[in-house]
Amino acid sequence: MASGQQITAWRPEVAGVVEVFHARFTEHAYPMHVHEAWALLIVDEGAVRYDLDRHEHGIPSDTVSLLPPHVPHNGSAATPQGFRKRVLYLDESQLDRSLIGAAVDSPELRDPVLRRRIGQLHTALGRPGDELEAASRLALIGERLRGHLRPRLADSPRPADRTLAHRLRELLDAHQVEGIVLEEAAARLGAHPTHLIRAFGAAFGIAPHQYLMSRRIDHARRLLLAGHTPGETAVTAGFYDQPHLTRHFKRVVGTTPGRYVRSRRA
Repeated sequence: MASGQQITAWRPEVAGVVEVFHARFTEHAYPMHVHEAWALLIVDEGAVRYDLDRHEHGIPSDTVSLLPPHVPHNGSAATPQGFRKRVLYLDESQLDRSLIGAAVDSPELRDPVLRRRIGQLHTALGRPGDELEAASRLALIGERLRGHLRPRLADSPRPADRTLAHRLRELLDAHQVEGIVLEEAAARLGAHPTHLIRAFGAAFGIAPHQYLMSRRIDHARRLLLAGHTPGETAVTAGFYDQPHLTRHFKRVVGTTPGRYVRSRRA
């Protein structure tokens, strides 16, 4: 690795995300190039400048940049200390080609809510076992991006559908251990993923991924109190591994599974 460079890249198990790319560069400059996928970019330190369709643009730390596929662009640091960025490469299931022209015209989006959600999605994508959360966050991000690129044609909010929400809850209960991907749930229930998420939240005051994790935590507590080890509990209750159980258990219960076990009264 060259001096001043730090790179991490992976392909998550979340439909629609081709690649996650985190990088810190001090000297590297990208030549003109194209991508097959949409590049959704945020800068955490420094700033980036780039040319897109023969127009110069910049990305400060409070801005989201959306670079469309097949359109040449370059990139380099706009500050002496370089820059640190996080990029999501999204396929056309998230943003279709009809939006390329609008993205070329306005690649920078000053939207604090969108930027915060993108950061939360990066966090979820870096945690194996949290794919439902990541897919839910991605669906809402896609909806907001489409709203920016074609505001008059964006998905309009619809009233909460309590029947749909209850059907989704039944589906989550039935797949508590093995889980279910958001796209499959949407296909089974005949609803768009974003509408499914909003209907569930409106009906129950909690996101689908939070509900599923709560059910798993309850299951884990019963297993731990019955004498199962944290490692056994993680597998049986539907967690990716023991660290995955520990992270969510501590967030919900306020202590680790090990300490919880040791606190049992004889």
